[in-house]
Amino acid sequence: MQITEKDNNRYMLAAIQLGKKGLGKTSPNPAVGCVIAKHKKIVGAGFHKRFGAAHAEIGALNKAGSKARGASLYVNLEPCIHFGKTPPCVDAIIKSGIKKVFVGMHDPNPVNNGKGIKILRSAGIKVKVGVCNKWAKDLNAPFIKYITKNFPYVTLKMAQSLDGKIAARLGDSKWITCKDSRRLVHQIRQQVDAVMVGVGTVVKDNPLLTARSKDRQPVKIIVDSKLRTPLNSRIFSKKSPAKTIIAATNSAPKKRIKKLLKKNVEILPVRGKNGRVDLKALMKLLANKGLINILVEGGAELAASLLNEGLVDRVLFFVAPKIIGNKNKISQALAVKGLTVKKIASDFLFEGEL
Repeated sequence: MQITEKDNNRYMLAAIQLGKKGLGKTSPNPAVGCVIAKHKKIVGAGFHKRFGAAHAEIGALNKAGSKARGASLYVNLEPCIHFGKTPPCVDAIIKSGIKKVFVGMHDPNPVNNGKGIKILRSAGIKVKVGVCNKWAKDLNAPFIKYITKNFPYVTLKMAQSLDGKIAARLGDSKWITCKDSRRLVHQIRQQVDAVMVGVGTVVKDNPLLTARSKDRQPVKIIVDSKLRTPLNSRIFSKKSPAKTIIAATNSAPKKRIKKLLKKNVEILPVRGKNGRVDLKALMKLLANKGLINILVEGGAELAASLLNEGLVDRVLFFVAPKIIGNKNKISQALAVKGLTVKKIASDFLFEGEL
């Protein structure tokens, strides 16, 4: 029964989909999925569920059992060779009798880079690298940046109206986007290590910064140079149970530090830059804490600073079919009907009726 390139791509994409289940749970380790196929049937599958748990290959091999002998294994990242929280995956693969291994991408970690593949080939196993390479790299973009640059991967999310407003004239910003967009943001929060906002957003919007999930919640990070975060903020309530980190400069008032520490908050001292938190220094400190995938949700000042510093890797812009103009409240915004979006070269044309 001949296995085609189409089959190989299908199995690898299945492995990548499995790997996505571990996003937000495995950091600072990568998200990895694995599929074992034999006679054009999947006989084993697994993914890295959380930091310190069994790797994807081990889970797939355990499910395949004796069926792994003579089968093909598909994994989005090169199998590891070193002892960490778990034993080397290459040893288990060799012992199982796997005949072929298909790898999405090399492990960028110099401890393992290319070595796992070399050991597998030395054991007589055929190895093909680069299957669905783009998708494999996309899955672990945060891990790749962390390993190669020791910096977090930063996604900037912004919600705005058609006329480019992120809030009404009096500061009201709830809700510019629709429920489905907000639901998607909550799903994204489940996949990142931390959600970051500026103190202005906390003061104006008083957000919870939670993900609608009982499974896990991202760490909350507030960039607050002078510790202006109100002590009664909802971010400190039981409805927002995840850890809160407030990044402040060394000039932050000592009295405020004492009061905030009573809220079980971690105050993270960061060197100052023009009287504010040095964002590059902050990112370095967060990477050292293993927070490698960060979603920034506002506000405009923090977003602009991150963009100016070249610290943003990806942008998510939600554009609502509304025109806010100089209205005091979002609810007063003009709704645009029959909105269509047309791509014109590198631009997008939004057209609708009022």
